[in-house]
Amino acid sequence: MIKIGVIGAGHLGKIHIKLIREISQLQLVGFYDIDVQRAELIQKELGALPFESAEALLQAVDAVDIVSPTSTHYPYALMALRQGKHVFVEKPLASTAAEAAELTELAREAGTTAMVGHVERFNPAFLSVKRYLRNPMFIEAHRLAQFNPRGTDVPVVMDLMIHDIDLVRHVVAVPLKRIHASGVAVLSASPDIANVRLEFNNGCVANLTASRISLKQMRKMRLFQPDGYISVDFLDKKSEIIRLSDHRDSANPFALEVPVGNHSRWLTFERPTVLPLNAIKLELEQFAQAIANQSDPPVSFMDGLEALQIATEIMRQIELVSPARA
Repeated sequence: MIKIGVIGAGHLGKIHIKLIREISQLQLVGFYDIDVQRAELIQKELGALPFESAEALLQAVDAVDIVSPTSTHYPYALMALRQGKHVFVEKPLASTAAEAAELTELAREAGTTAMVGHVERFNPAFLSVKRYLRNPMFIEAHRLAQFNPRGTDVPVVMDLMIHDIDLVRHVVAVPLKRIHASGVAVLSASPDIANVRLEFNNGCVANLTASRISLKQMRKMRLFQPDGYISVDFLDKKSEIIRLSDHRDSANPFALEVPVGNHSRWLTFERPTVLPLNAIKLELEQFAQAIANQSDPPVSFMDGLEALQIATEIMRQIELVSPARA
């Protein structure tokens, strides 16, 4: 049994506390939150043990789950790694790429399990199409949310777009060649809406849009590859695959014939089964399994660092064109 503690008991931290209790490999020792009143409420509501400090919590656990504000990820993770603890950090890994690089190197030296919570990798809609992804050459993603002051401690690129940055990196898996970005601050001091074009060495292009000032919520990604098209709805947990083939599938009576020059190609439509999985619980289970098996976690600190480096360059380009408001 792996003894684990949670740092940060806000909206997301509270969810983590509940889910950890459902994972057989993990034993929730307690949690720490800087807000004493919130800690008391969590104790009454969930029966979880509050600790007076992060230092005291770390002394009592084997692993720590850091779900505090982004600005605190670095000092808490640094403290934990220096004590040889296994560390799970909610995305983004840190506030800056320099901080993330230091944590990545320290995790390597410590030899402990270190994972970043890029939760959309575990979204059941994405998992349902993952095995069909083959060399996508054009990707389009829209991640829109209604305004919520809770996320404005970081720019929308770090808050929302970084999910799709990580997913695209994971799917394309070749070096990035060029970034074109734009964005603007509307309701907060940092960009609330941003658009970026990522160009990769193999010719793949990804267009990403993120907004936290939308009238509706949307989390969708479309991927176009040589043999078809894949659509993923992360919010509604749905996916669709449209495949193009030179030969008709006799087992599929609904295949559509598409004339192309002097011959025909065939379109088939498929809606993969999306399992009723909880993505947060699944990523925490994978963290526990990596600790138990002494194996690499599915989303390493290096993954978190590379996503943050891209996000940092996006922010640099946006700042050059439209500086954030003071």
